[in-house]
Amino acid sequence: MDTIQASDFHDIAKPSDPRVAPDGEHVAFVRSEPSDDESYESTVYLAPTDGDDDARRLTLEEGTDAEPRFSPSGDRLAFTSTRGKDDDTQQLWLLPLDGPGGEAEQITDVVGGVTSIAWSPDGSRIAFLQSVTEGDREEERDLEVPDEYDPEEPDPRVIDRTVYRTGTNYFDGKRPQVYVLDVESGDLTRVTDGDHDHAEPTWGDDGTLYFTAQKAGDDPDDNYDIDVVAYDTESGDAEDVLRTTGWGAALAVTEDHRIAYTYTEAEQASIQPTELHVYDRAADETYDLTADLDRGLGYEAFPQWGPDEERVFFTTPDEGATSLWSAPGDASDAPEREYRGGAVNGAHVADGVTAITKSEWDHPGDLFVLDGSEERRLTRLNGEYLDDVAVSEPEPVAFESEQGPVEGWVLTPPGFDENETYPLAVEVHGGPHAMWTTSGTMWHEFQTLAARGYVVFWSNPRGSTGFGEEFMQAIERDWGDVTLTDVLAGVEEVAARDYVDETNAFLTGGSFGGYMTSWTVGQTDYFRAAVSQRGVYDFTGFYGSTDGAYKLVEGDYDTTPWEEPELLWEHSPVAHADEVETPTLVLHSDDDYRTPDNTAELFHRILRKHGVDTRLVRYPREGHELSRSGEPAHIVDRIERIARWFDGYSEHHDAERALDRPDDEGLSAGEDEDDGNGDSDEE
Repeated sequence: MDTIQASDFHDIAKPSDPRVAPDGEHVAFVRSEPSDDESYESTVYLAPTDGDDDARRLTLEEGTDAEPRFSPSGDRLAFTSTRGKDDDTQQLWLLPLDGPGGEAEQITDVVGGVTSIAWSPDGSRIAFLQSVTEGDREEERDLEVPDEYDPEEPDPRVIDRTVYRTGTNYFDGKRPQVYVLDVESGDLTRVTDGDHDHAEPTWGDDGTLYFTAQKAGDDPDDNYDIDVVAYDTESGDAEDVLRTTGWGAALAVTEDHRIAYTYTEAEQASIQPTELHVYDRAADETYDLTADLDRGLGYEAFPQWGPDEERVFFTTPDEGATSLWSAPGDASDAPEREYRGGAVNGAHVADGVTAITKSEWDHPGDLFVLDGSEERRLTRLNGEYLDDVAVSEPEPVAFESEQGPVEGWVLTPPGFDENETYPLAVEVHGGPHAMWTTSGTMWHEFQTLAARGYVVFWSNPRGSTGFGEEFMQAIERDWGDVTLTDVLAGVEEVAARDYVDETNAFLTGGSFGGYMTSWTVGQTDYFRAAVSQRGVYDFTGFYGSTDGAYKLVEGDYDTTPWEEPELLWEHSPVAHADEVETPTLVLHSDDDYRTPDNTAELFHRILRKHGVDTRLVRYPREGHELSRSGEPAHIVDRIERIARWFDGYSEHHDAERALDRPDDEGLSAGEDEDDGNGDSDEE
């Protein structure tokens, strides 16, 4: 049986965004798979909930499809797609499902693209967002793009916002605005027109559309206030009905105007759990549904009302897995856990059927339905691939840090022999307020490192979500040493096993994990080599160059660079980089506006100035999501470079240092074939 390779990423399909049909008989979902080195094929599939037939593809392979949404009657499916567009803007498409069916029809052609689509309850209209400039609105390009229109890049860029870019893009004056399309006539109405951001278009009854507006204060970019607005589609009147706070607000509304919404305490919001509230407009009462639940809401599935509009469903990270909960809308009872398992990246409830897309230790992603107490698997998207490769099962490990209990996992190589010894690869998650499971987006990377002969260890140290508020807040004003204490306690526990060679331990992580990797090598020389990815290396530089994530400094450290510059410097990895002896590879993305490259360059330069084995690898066109949704060739290259860097310092691998090898030797993109152990055939 073959072992898993980094290049196998090209062969792995993943599901997302499941939607149950109104009659509960089918689930639509998006299936994504790399199509070449630079792009993905994302198409809409339909699976029967009884599991009697295989899922079938509904949309063409052309373009990138997203957001499948059934009409209330179930006879049509709306979705967005880049089909036929040279500029990759998503447009709205409509596919008939009744009768013999037919071909999808494009029903918008707007300059700002289409996202966040929502059907009205009577199925006559679809609300959505598009991001447009004031000039787009004045020239009505947001209603229909003129033939041959070719937008120009600003030159120079004039910045008048505190937060002016995110992802891999500058905003360039664009603001998300709300629109409503009459499906039959094709008439498109602009609902909002203000110079602020809107989100979450959500219908109450047929005549009322809700959405959020971030417009409070002198600088809306610099606060957490979010207004929920009710818009009367007949009169055009808009009313602010409530204000919440948080990084964003998710909405779900009943026909009698009970609004479920997320709420995060504004004071040090980055270390506060996200709660779920319901505002009853008729009664003018607000209920806290999660007051007695020591878990914060997850991003995997937004809150949604069940079919009877009596209970609200939502997900949370929960001790190394994802839990789906429901709670009565009046908070009359505590939330009830409906399901727990795997790494869930999407869930939808309708007509007594719950659809989830999730990954588990033995597969990178599939579609399931929960029908009462029964869990039924509807797809095996990677069945043929998994039949031909050896997949190792992680072993849960609980250990004691001096700060208290911590949980993690150990993954051994295929063909594991307890009488042999293996090097150890330690992974630290990002966030910092995130949670790892046995699967999720790291499934392929963990399995690849194990297949290359490493025992892999990962954990959820203090600061992680899913273990309660106190656990998450334990790293307040100290990202480095608190987390490091837990990580090293786990390393000590695993390294004590006879089959682990504790003198051959390696370390890597991305984002906050990159921070922890660079922090760790400045505090200890325990690890033989390290790879730091997309990290925060200097808090002051990060504060001034990141997107809205500068609030992490204000929240987690409760300070700013001008209030306590010495504190932030002392907690920055660059302040200790002159003490690093560990060979450290630095990986970064050119267009990463979450952790901009300037602090990575500073860290790398200090290492070079002090004679440390190091190399800086930069990925063009990539942002902070490189490891999750970057160009497929870059994702493969990143994993291979991590393994190649480790191999060069490992006594268990017959490989030279990466610094002593040609740049592309041992990589899939190189001229020589890789033998799966990081060594080219010539070696």
